[in-house]
Amino acid sequence: MDIERKLRELPAQSGVYLMLDADGKVIYVGKARSLKNRVRQYFRAGNKTAKTIALVNHIVDFRYIITSTEVEALVLENNLIKKYSPKYNILLKDDKSYPFIRIDLKQDYPCVETVRKLKNDGAKYFGPYMQGITVKDINDLIHSAYPLRNCKLDLKNLPPSHRPCLNAHIGRCLAPCAGGISAGEYHKMIEGVVDFLKGNDKTVQRIIENRMKEAADRGDFETAIFYRDKLRILDKLIRRQIAALPKDFNLDVFSAYGNGIFSAVSMLVVRGGKLVGGDNFPLVTDEDAGLSAGRADAAADDFQANQLSNMLEQFIVQFYSQNPTYPDEIVVNMALPSENALENLVSGNAGRKINIVKPVQGIRGQLADMAVNNAKDYLDNYIAKSSRREKMTLGAIRLLAEKLRLPSVPYRMECYDISHISGTDMVASMAVFEGGKPASAMYRRFKIRTVEKNNDFACMREVLIRRLTRLKEGDADPSFSKRPDLIVVDGGKGQLAYAEDALHALGMEDLAVISLAKREEEVFKPDSPVPYILDKSGADLQVLQRIRDEAHRFAVTYHRSLRSKGQTASELKQIEGIGAKKTDALYRHFKNIGAVKKATEKELAEVKGISLSDAKKIRAYFNGKNNT
Repeated sequence: MDIERKLRELPAQSGVYLMLDADGKVIYVGKARSLKNRVRQYFRAGNKTAKTIALVNHIVDFRYIITSTEVEALVLENNLIKKYSPKYNILLKDDKSYPFIRIDLKQDYPCVETVRKLKNDGAKYFGPYMQGITVKDINDLIHSAYPLRNCKLDLKNLPPSHRPCLNAHIGRCLAPCAGGISAGEYHKMIEGVVDFLKGNDKTVQRIIENRMKEAADRGDFETAIFYRDKLRILDKLIRRQIAALPKDFNLDVFSAYGNGIFSAVSMLVVRGGKLVGGDNFPLVTDEDAGLSAGRADAAADDFQANQLSNMLEQFIVQFYSQNPTYPDEIVVNMALPSENALENLVSGNAGRKINIVKPVQGIRGQLADMAVNNAKDYLDNYIAKSSRREKMTLGAIRLLAEKLRLPSVPYRMECYDISHISGTDMVASMAVFEGGKPASAMYRRFKIRTVEKNNDFACMREVLIRRLTRLKEGDADPSFSKRPDLIVVDGGKGQLAYAEDALHALGMEDLAVISLAKREEEVFKPDSPVPYILDKSGADLQVLQRIRDEAHRFAVTYHRSLRSKGQTASELKQIEGIGAKKTDALYRHFKNIGAVKKATEKELAEVKGISLSDAKKIRAYFNGKNNT
């Protein structure tokens, strides 16, 4: 591919570019105000971060999409990152969600709910609540001051005999379920709750203080202590008030920090003028763990600063796409490459104007600096943990290559195991590790086809020939199209000999193969008459043990499922009129024989292909067995 020619033909418009590797896989997605200027930067000489050097070394081609505006480019970039999960892009994990408080003001008697997913349902949402003041604390304060219902009963369809719950009897709820309060009066309390969540805590403080005093005056000291504890939580919240900000002001602060290899973002959340929490996030890609610290450039390098600001901008877009509740203002610690476009994007999504500011001083500057310090501290701890992971993953396979004198570092390892009982339901498994870590999507399992008796050696030979034949034939399945750097077989010299025979039969003797014997954890190699003994506590042996245990687990699980299915089929075929097709239908529906035995006639007849007459016979068969 003539990249120089394509670089000359790049347009000056805004858009999104996709970097491709030798396999045509998208490894990076970026956006630019000018595609011509931005994409060319990657291929010019000059200082670059270690991550960018690694990226450029893998670029074989690139594509681009022109957009009408920078806002369109931001949205498209985010969508393409989610679609391709490129190894050099950051990707905010979908499983990190935060609690919000939800109040549906359209209801006559709304609840104050805690939710983790936002819906476009017209309800009011307050949050997110991160590390700091918890959503439970906020809920406790609300219910201590306002006797709201805490249930999800459908109040319009209650039976005449309905009685209020315990909360009504102890004064914690005014029992709208029993007509104890009108919808209008109830909504006045809800207005107080909304006012409190917007930052006005004086009313709540006064109500709780009065209740504490009333309880103490009547000698109910246990209740007085309860309200005293709530006042202490409220005081903790009040002390988080930021004096220079209005009480009803909501602010999100994002500060990024990087050391040339690793980067992190710290977020602070201000709600109702109070600092209610925050969180830290590593800006890591799939490629970060493999980068050497010796390749990092100076932190002041312009290219690195641009990369970090790009990552921060990507992070903000991804964060709000997953947590679409917007503050009044967004504070960042550095200029963003498409700040105006990002401002227009979040304002459009929020339905109101949201400013993005990079403060130099004042309270906003202090908050940005606080977030930077949090990001630095978090990154120091993260790198320490990453270093330990490095020793257990990439470091482990490098050590393994050194100890066993392998021809190369075994980035892709495949381990094979055989499972059966006395030669029945014989199966094999292939577990795959890449970079010292499980690549579970690559795992595969096999039914043994040619071996009739109990012969693990012959089973191993069959499986390896089948797997490597698919490699030679260019199978499209990524599990079989990738060449292993090391084949590990579970067993001793016998299993290794049959594995060697399989390689020889296919003319693939250059593939590295070893066996790992369970009893003494000895490692056998074709070129050594004696086993290698690795340190029991060494990371090299541990990575072999992990992949061996994964292969064993995967094989045993498959064998048990086949055996269970066979037992189910065998027993069900004892029943008149139940043949192979009906047995398969029952197994697909109920998954196991235990569920079939427990099923009622009605449930059995719901299975496609099973008539009511069949269901009665099945039920009668198992009822008879239970009575014998």
